[in-house]
Amino acid sequence: MERIICLVIGYAFGLFQTSYFYGKAHGIDIRQYGSGNAGTTNALRVLGTRAGLIVLAGDCLKCMAAVWVSRLIFGQSHPDMIYLLSLYTGAGAILGHNFPFYMNFRGGKGIAATAGLILSFHPYFIVMGVAVFFGIFFTTHLVSLGSLLVYLGFVVEMVICGQLGVFAGMTQAQLTELYVLALLLAALAYWKHKENIVRLIHGNERKTYLTKKNKVDVETDGQEKSDGK
Repeated sequence: MERIICLVIGYAFGLFQTSYFYGKAHGIDIRQYGSGNAGTTNALRVLGTRAGLIVLAGDCLKCMAAVWVSRLIFGQSHPDMIYLLSLYTGAGAILGHNFPFYMNFRGGKGIAATAGLILSFHPYFIVMGVAVFFGIFFTTHLVSLGSLLVYLGFVVEMVICGQLGVFAGMTQAQLTELYVLALLLAALAYWKHKENIVRLIHGNERKTYLTKKNKVDVETDGQEKSDGK
């Protein structure tokens, strides 16, 4: 029952679609522009760096808030399961972000929400997530590659930390459940990025910048769409 409650808590928080609401405040439906994805990267490309940072913060914070609430509720009664319940809460937030019912289940890809999960899960994971993502992003400008590698690192580090006893008090059965859930979240992320993976393989994945250079690419795409291309 605790697992279901945490999933519901996470899903409820995940329903706050930062990019969608920010876009609406500026007179657009973000899903009708750029990649059509209701997430941080598309907000950055379509609405600029400030919008991208606001959306990133909003999507991170909603997952972090969900995890904090679940820990507040179950921290005293289930201290041995708190990491597992935190992961269920994060999974719910990612599902709410990716598949919001009021948007016909057309949300984002869950990477910013995952960043919130990593930031609130355990300090060890913060170092890995920040180093991998920003290391890849600032050297390649490929958000998708950085995101996918962060998820790979997340699963690997989860298993290593679990087997080394970092998650004190958990039984092996609970640890196995933790690993499986982390692997399922990674599989969902890779599935949501399947088109990006194809483009990465073929070397034509779109790069993202924090400068006007990125904005020029968006204007070109908008012109191509208006021309029916």
